[in-house]
Amino acid sequence: MAVVLEGDYKPGEDEPFMNERQVEYFRQKLLNWKEEILRESRETIGHLQDENHVLPDIADRASSETDRSLELRTRDRQRKLISKIESALKRIADGTYGYCEETGDPISLKRLDARPIATLSVEAQERHEKRERVYRDD
Repeated sequence: MAVVLEGDYKPGEDEPFMNERQVEYFRQKLLNWKEEILRESRETIGHLQDENHVLPDIADRASSETDRSLELRTRDRQRKLISKIESALKRIADGTYGYCEETGDPISLKRLDARPIATLSVEAQERHEKRERVYRDD
């Protein structure tokens, strides 16, 4: 039986963590985010194909190339983001979504709502970032 969410539903601390409604809320949020990224990617591809003309002015050409490079870099970041969204959807399917990969503790609902692909609790993420700063080659 599929869970139907009301339009204004937001997960709350007053309900069991990762109950069916919360899981469906985050699944829909992830699917909508993925669809939005894919739509933007299709628009970018269309835009890049339409803009395939030669500009006679060297400054205009340089500006156009810079814009294209930036768009492609953004799309590459979004491609990686889609991979993280897919991973989060797999965690939903296997029942591990919402729990910290490092500690196994629940990730706060506020964190998940702000960053639904989160795999670490705030505390674990802070420890991870602190270790990165200590061991980073400067």
